[in-house]
Amino acid sequence: MRQDKYLLGRGPAEEARLKRQIANLAPDSDAQFERIGIKPGERVIDLGCGPGGVLHLLGKRVGPSGSVLGLERSPHFVEMARRFVADHALPHVEVREGDAYDTRLERGSFDGAHMRLVLVNVPEPHRIVREMVALVRPGGWVASFEADFVAHFCDPPLPAWERLLNTYTAYSTAQGIDLFIGRRTHRLFREAGLTDIHVDAAYHVYPLGHDRRPMLYEFVNNVREQMIDQGFVAQHDLEADMATLTEHLANPDVLVTSHTFFRVSGRKPG
Repeated sequence: MRQDKYLLGRGPAEEARLKRQIANLAPDSDAQFERIGIKPGERVIDLGCGPGGVLHLLGKRVGPSGSVLGLERSPHFVEMARRFVADHALPHVEVREGDAYDTRLERGSFDGAHMRLVLVNVPEPHRIVREMVALVRPGGWVASFEADFVAHFCDPPLPAWERLLNTYTAYSTAQGIDLFIGRRTHRLFREAGLTDIHVDAAYHVYPLGHDRRPMLYEFVNNVREQMIDQGFVAQHDLEADMATLTEHLANPDVLVTSHTFFRVSGRKPG
């Protein structure tokens, strides 16, 4: 199996963040599933499901006559996702360890394929899109929910925010990862042969106390050692900027926005 290239790592902090994300992004994802029109009885795959992701949302939509397969690279996250599914009493939802680049699953065997916030965290995103398309039957649907950092800002502006974001972006680029992939996903879908492309976006403001308000801090903190070791930033500079950012985010008068989340779907020609 290929080396794990997931940008944010698999440590306890990322595990906790992903568990919070399940609830935070559920309304945005469920709205996308409603628009796609997922039907009872469908067979669906979710690539990069993490510790749970949207498995419960997909499971409720396909119902007991359908099935959902969650595929996840991390064995630890696989076990977490299995517990998550059991807690939601969804026996028709299965979780397996697997590689989104090369699932080794039967071609054309699913009615739909989905991923959320996968492409923004891995290199070679076009390969995963092609794999998704190959897994879906003619006439089936493919959908993604992807972040784009273009509109992630705070106001009043903060030089420390800009320095941390620029450093994180440079580090990500060096790993072959595009933090602005959200705007390109529709093109990846078209290049993979999908038609009937639909695009919309979700965008939020995070007030004081919201789980996702310190998102930039959490992302940087997840990879701080790698950024220091690889020479992207000096440790004392990073620590000073993160302390300044923490103080800024604690001010209720500071506006903090989300990433732009592009929701893209298409159909495989029949």
